[in-house]
Amino acid sequence: MAEITAALVKELREKSGAGMMDCKKALTENDGDLEAAIDWLRTKGLAAAAKKSGRIAAEGLVGLAVLGGKGAIVEVNAETDFVSLNETFQGFVSDVAGLALAGNDDVEKLQNTSYPNGEGSVGDQLTHLISTIGENMNLRRVESLNVDKGVVAAYMHNATVPGLGKIGVIIALESDGDASKLDAFGKQLAMHIAATNPQSVSKDDLDPGAIEREREVLSQQAKDSGKPEEIIAKMVEGRLRKFYEEVCLLDQTFVIDGESKVIKAVEAAGKDAGAAITVKGFVRFALGEGIEKEEEDFAAEVAAVAGV
Repeated sequence: MAEITAALVKELREKSGAGMMDCKKALTENDGDLEAAIDWLRTKGLAAAAKKSGRIAAEGLVGLAVLGGKGAIVEVNAETDFVSLNETFQGFVSDVAGLALAGNDDVEKLQNTSYPNGEGSVGDQLTHLISTIGENMNLRRVESLNVDKGVVAAYMHNATVPGLGKIGVIIALESDGDASKLDAFGKQLAMHIAATNPQSVSKDDLDPGAIEREREVLSQQAKDSGKPEEIIAKMVEGRLRKFYEEVCLLDQTFVIDGESKVIKAVEAAGKDAGAAITVKGFVRFALGEGIEKEEEDFAAEVAAVAGV
């Protein structure tokens, strides 16, 4: 039997677009014959992944995993919402979120991580799913959080299954307080973040560029009012405070009670847990945000087919 070298597997992968595991099996089944292996992959429907790579994938699932002081969140896209109900796809997203707990915040590094209970990497498994399910897919992004003392809490809005859905949040709370109370409060904060989509924890870590752009807009609006310069300065500062209340987590009104500022809720939760709480960071992923989706005009499509 011909030797199945890594170079041969790589060449078949590049020609077919199939996953590494499938390429190795195809070569084994065909005694190392490259062309026969390609035909074998085609008959199995495994050589089509490359052809699908150009299609827009804006559906799929957000997945999250938490373990004590660690948490990770990932987004894996597919072309249609139906794939989110596929148990194999769900299992893949859950596995990838679990692998991200190790701190793999780089998509490329995560794709090259060995996939559990199987041959090859995360990227290989994804290519295999593309071939078998029949849609373009993409491991789009990943982020993780960790604290030495405290918890990373999580919330998934309208979860498809536990830990998987369309809007996911992880939040890191640093504290020496009671872990169960920290986790319960952390879930409430994560729910708040899912609803309000803040840009930062506080104005101290808000993007300076965002503040400057807002200041310029507010300044121009104030100048257009015709007010004196000293009044304009006060107007701008007052409106900037309102801006912070809209985009900074700690300055927002806590959606759980609709009255308190989040910073006050954090202080109260710290007293209840037995130690002060510091919000170290959060991550919110909404499925498909920022992806330009194709607008389908079915009437025009029908007309084109009919030759109208």
